[in-house]
Amino acid sequence: MLPPSLQGWFDRRGWQIHPHQQEMLAHASDPCLLLIAPTGGGKTLAGFLPTLAELAEVPREGLHTLYISPLKALAADIRRNLLIPIEEAGLPIRVEDRTGDTPSSRKRRQRADPPQILLTTPESLALLTSYEDAPRMFAGLQRVVVDEIHALAESKRGDQLMLALARLQDMCPGLRRVGLSATVEDPQAIARLLARHPDPCEILQADPGPEPDISMLVTDEAPPWSGGGAAYAIPAVLEQVKQHKTTLIFHNTRAQAEIFFHNLWLANEDALPIGIHHGSLDRGQREKVEAAMVRGELRAIVCTGSLDLGIDWGDVDLVIQIGAPKNVKRLVQRIGRANHRYNAPSKALLVPANRFEVVECVAALEAVKDRELDGEWRGRGPRDVLCQHILIAACAGPFDADMLYDEMLQAGAYADLNRAEFDACLAFCATGGYALRAYDRWQRLLQREDGLWQLRDPRSAARIRQNIGTIQDTDTLKVRWRGRGGAPLGEIEEGFAASLSRGDTFLIGGQIVRYEGLREMTVEVSRDAARKPKIATFNGTKFATSTQLSQRILRMFGQERWPELPDHTAEWLGLQREVSRLPEPGRLLIESFPHDGREQLVAYGFAGRNAMQTLGLLLTKRMEEEGLAPMGFVASDYAVLIWGLDAVTDPKPLFDLAKLEAGLETWLQGNAVMKRTFRASATIAGLIERNTGGQRKSGRQATMSSDILYDTLVKYDPDHLLLQITREEAMRGLVDFSRIREMCERVEDRIDLLRLSRVSPLSAPLFLEPGRIPIAGMADERLLQEEVSALLNEAGLSQLPGSMVAS
Repeated sequence: MLPPSLQGWFDRRGWQIHPHQQEMLAHASDPCLLLIAPTGGGKTLAGFLPTLAELAEVPREGLHTLYISPLKALAADIRRNLLIPIEEAGLPIRVEDRTGDTPSSRKRRQRADPPQILLTTPESLALLTSYEDAPRMFAGLQRVVVDEIHALAESKRGDQLMLALARLQDMCPGLRRVGLSATVEDPQAIARLLARHPDPCEILQADPGPEPDISMLVTDEAPPWSGGGAAYAIPAVLEQVKQHKTTLIFHNTRAQAEIFFHNLWLANEDALPIGIHHGSLDRGQREKVEAAMVRGELRAIVCTGSLDLGIDWGDVDLVIQIGAPKNVKRLVQRIGRANHRYNAPSKALLVPANRFEVVECVAALEAVKDRELDGEWRGRGPRDVLCQHILIAACAGPFDADMLYDEMLQAGAYADLNRAEFDACLAFCATGGYALRAYDRWQRLLQREDGLWQLRDPRSAARIRQNIGTIQDTDTLKVRWRGRGGAPLGEIEEGFAASLSRGDTFLIGGQIVRYEGLREMTVEVSRDAARKPKIATFNGTKFATSTQLSQRILRMFGQERWPELPDHTAEWLGLQREVSRLPEPGRLLIESFPHDGREQLVAYGFAGRNAMQTLGLLLTKRMEEEGLAPMGFVASDYAVLIWGLDAVTDPKPLFDLAKLEAGLETWLQGNAVMKRTFRASATIAGLIERNTGGQRKSGRQATMSSDILYDTLVKYDPDHLLLQITREEAMRGLVDFSRIREMCERVEDRIDLLRLSRVSPLSAPLFLEPGRIPIAGMADERLLQEEVSALLNEAGLSQLPGSMVAS
């Protein structure tokens, strides 16, 4: 089935085509294909083989295949690898990539003279569809290949992409869609997302290959009770680096990666070449590390999710995950970076950062062995992305609302969008909504006499294009070496920069730097030889333990013994069972005990960090309503600890789901969470512009304008579309209330309160957890009254003299 030129290339390399690659050729004419193949199994080549075969047999000019990648670096890597068979087989095929890093001159040329294969990202594709000449550029497009589709399916970038594909499908009715992934927990759900609704999508599953060689790193020192740095394991990690060619050391946050890299370097007495890679570093810095990896010059790279996806980075033969992975699918993806070859087992080690993470790591190891992936289904497509898509359509020229609505229904996440919802989005794009319709800046669309909609001012198309995308950047400032023309180092958050005083030191790119000042919105730094820096608080992604992994941990607790756990952790759980009990599936364990002169309550909800923190806020509010006196709380992935003045004797009323939800509504209305969520959704929907005239607003400017808008809408138009979207997004994302609801519905009234005389073993780490949140309320008043009473008793008075009361 391969043309002679390609078959000859395989023969010269001594390769045989893999069965799943052969299947992709056999199904090349199918309208929709989803290929699930193991990392290193040649799935990207499988996605491109039908394209190469078609162009080898019938050469042609113009765009034939569009490849979509979630990462700019992945698109560049695929181009490099794809050119090998094209050049060695002598195929007349031009391959180019188009991302935010592509020069403007090349972008203009690509629109006029597109290559046969174009590699791009969801944002660049959305931008391409916004031009009036898009139908000419995409004329003749035959195939779209979406790589690492699982990564896009979990975010608004995936929603944006599927709307763009629906637009392409209308331009090119015969367009064939291909999705590629190694980690799909629900193939049918991903297939529905990829397909043109309601068309079916064929699912091809390759041989999963050998089991990965994955275990927990054995260390001389036991993990600490709390913390996320895993500094205790550095000697053992360094020993593993010495024993392997190239090791990727993954972290869940950028700050943890910086700290670990710094400590690893201090312990690196043999001066092994070690690098660091994460999204806050300057692009030039990242590219140097990537090039060194490809050349095999680095023995280890401390990294974050920036190296998660399917890039082939040199001769990596070991992956180390620092900290519990929180998500099995993410762990499998990271494991696949090692021995990135077909039918070669990946090798990985897990390093728990603290005692509880030992349990979570073992649960994750068992899930990988059972090939049980996890994932949270996102549900309906968000409407802020829908609003952006309407504005993109308007940039391309006049449109018919009925036809645009029908087009949107083809995108799986929007298949059940009703006409009233679409019309509300269209009205918002046209006028900004009831409270804003008097302002010219939000009068963006008008309806012509022939019924078509168009931009009110054609010049606004440029501003809309400048703000296309769903990725919400954190408010960051560039960091450079001091002096004119100082080299860039990366970025830090505005909030962190504002906390710095001249002379403060912090880590960036593994180097300790000294803050010298702020110049033209750039942080200037100099070198510093200090050994203990102030740490930059990179925002990054705060992962929460998945529902499936939490349930697996609860099932582990039901075992009589734990031979799979280290002795220190098994003894800890055994002691918990003696002193109290272990949490169970389908039940909610509540512990109550005195400590440090206060009453303590611990609820083991196992709902993930965001949800448990939200639960802490809501429970303290409910305790106030019940006449109790909470003073503060702290949350982890598995529990919330509340301290106060009164012991809880009946916790069931506190977990009344209707009252918790009502409390959430009240809390959200005046909370900064809503303003932050509003700002993100309003930016995506086009109400707020981050980029105007080539200039980018600072985070402070954007926050001020969004806060003013939010307060205005709450006061004058409380049912505004953007406020509806904000509430939906806050409930779904930041506060994760759905997991609280699921927990309450799962346990119903099966709530077990145990009154203990002292701190339980399982609750002990919570007392060391950072991020304690104080509660101002009746506890403050009661403590003040007690202090006054004590003073009166000491003075022998039953009440304060009138003059003292007045003062």
